[in-house]
Amino acid sequence: MTERQYDENEVAAIFRTAAEGSESRTLPDRSAGGLTLRDLQSIAREVGISPDAVARAARSLDRPQKAIVSRTLLGLPIAVEHTVTLGRRLSDAEWELLVVELREVFGARGAMRADGSLREWSNGNLHALLEPTPAGHRLRLGTVKGSARGSVAAGSVAVGMFVVLSALSAMNGTLSAIAPGLAGLATMGAAFLANGTVGLKRWARLRGQQMDGIVERLTQATRDVK
Repeated sequence: MTERQYDENEVAAIFRTAAEGSESRTLPDRSAGGLTLRDLQSIAREVGISPDAVARAARSLDRPQKAIVSRTLLGLPIAVEHTVTLGRRLSDAEWELLVVELREVFGARGAMRADGSLREWSNGNLHALLEPTPAGHRLRLGTVKGSARGSVAAGSVAVGMFVVLSALSAMNGTLSAIAPGLAGLATMGAAFLANGTVGLKRWARLRGQQMDGIVERLTQATRDVK
């Protein structure tokens, strides 16, 4: 069984986590990559960091992290992302099976693209990117609620026009005459805002759960097969 190797960013994260609470104030050179757990523990001993702490920190990297909201609009989530680093590279067959799962989970056919060792599956604003790393592959899942921006922008414009026209007509004494039009403008603005914001939390929660499930199954599969 090939030992898991950690790239530069993973090495930095492991030593940063392992050094917390340690008496050592000297961290090893973080520029090194392609190191196994044994290598990391050997380095840790030299600088006074507990090898057990390094092992715990390394294990924490292999636990799938939860999907996160990466962008918000009016305090509401409009983009969800999940990135996971795998301990080895996926074969072409495994990538194709992953695409099948993505299509089933998200209910979208999507399109596949390849550029050298890079792999991509996308369906509108929903995407899955498979990228090579020194230790294996990194999978990046992401999606954006594209319709939310347009609806909120249109609603904001309508509400803004309502405020400005209301103020001007009040100063000119014509408020009662254009009241029906103002009411329609306010209704339209509220409708656009509601269309763009209602259900965003539920949408983000669902997408997050879907991504978490995909990442958890994929991480387990890459651990089981070396």
